[in-house]
Amino acid sequence: MNKNRCSWCGEDPLYVQYHDKEWGTPVYNDDKLFEFLILETFQAGLSWITVLRKRENFREAFDQFDYQKIAKYDDKKYNELLQNTGIIRNKLKIKATISNANAFMSIQKEFGSFSKYIWGFVNNKPIVNQWKTLEEIPAMTAISDKLSVDLKKRGFKFVGSTVIYAHMQATGMVNDHVVDCFRFREV
Repeated sequence: MNKNRCSWCGEDPLYVQYHDKEWGTPVYNDDKLFEFLILETFQAGLSWITVLRKRENFREAFDQFDYQKIAKYDDKKYNELLQNTGIIRNKLKIKATISNANAFMSIQKEFGSFSKYIWGFVNNKPIVNQWKTLEEIPAMTAISDKLSVDLKKRGFKFVGSTVIYAHMQATGMVNDHVVDCFRFREV
């Protein structure tokens, strides 16, 4: 039987698996939240499938998204990343990943976890939307605007409202599966 899915994932098996297993599932684990945040920042200006196809390369290049290690990256590691053809080699985004790792740990110190901090913006429970079509889904919201501003104040880079809303969707802070998608009820 064919499952009804959000049409954005198309037929690409990698995209379908991401849609069916991850996208929109609430994430409370700091390690996973950091991974999604970094992938979203690299996605800025590109398509998500581009990042998804390079995800394993990113994991390998960035020490499995270990923010404690990333925060200590030096010029040698930075230059090594710039030469890595398996990732998106954007100088500013690579530098931002290093500074974002430091900002991430500062939030952990202040709030006990990044999860407590970020989920506080949605009162610690997913916002369940009732979209019938993809065209109804916004690229940003008042909450993503507020979160973006706060992250920037805390030193984060490449965290505009659109990037942050995509992060909120990916990590299940909002359920933006269309109502006739089989995942809408699952998440």
